[in-house]
Amino acid sequence: MASRSKSSQRWLKEHFSDPFVKKAKAEGLRSRAAYKLEELVERDRLLKPGMVVVDLGAAPGGWSQWVRQELDRLDAARPGRVIALDILEMPSLAGVEFLHGDFREDAVLSQLVGALNGQPVDLVLSDMAPNKSGVDAVDMPRAMYLSELAMDFADRHLRTGGNFLIKLFQGVGFDEYVKELRRRYDRVVIRKPEASRKRSPEVYALAQGKRAVMK
Repeated sequence: MASRSKSSQRWLKEHFSDPFVKKAKAEGLRSRAAYKLEELVERDRLLKPGMVVVDLGAAPGGWSQWVRQELDRLDAARPGRVIALDILEMPSLAGVEFLHGDFREDAVLSQLVGALNGQPVDLVLSDMAPNKSGVDAVDMPRAMYLSELAMDFADRHLRTGGNFLIKLFQGVGFDEYVKELRRRYDRVVIRKPEASRKRSPEVYALAQGKRAVMK
């Protein structure tokens, strides 16, 4: 128990001394994760006025909040849509449509599809991750399953030419997943943004230019 307490204290010390945590607090952003997205999106200029963006695994709302602000900044007259979904509750954000539910359940997916009402999506974001057990043999399959569901959603609802940005964890199934992305998109790159903690196995796959027909 003592070692767990020391570990918790270490995490808290690291968290509150983190420059991205301090910056997010100062700028009124819900999460330091917004700076991961900012770096990834701005490098490739992924946002355009009037876009429809779906944010999977959105809570606490850092990504949705940043996207909403950027779309408004680009062209307030063409605000587009930001639709966020998470299994966790998320306090409301102005201009963000939030759906509360488990993306693995068909009924929740149907609710999301219903919200789109046939409107094609320009950008799918997925920061989904399972609750970790600490056992790789359990955690990696859970993470890959969520990633497969996100890719399937993009297959069905992302417009031709649209983009897909997803958090992945390096391990079993990672290479095969990236290979599948390359069949579906014109360009796929793997990035590790500065705000992503160095010890974390997370990386982000950016898939650009969804093909009309898979290779």
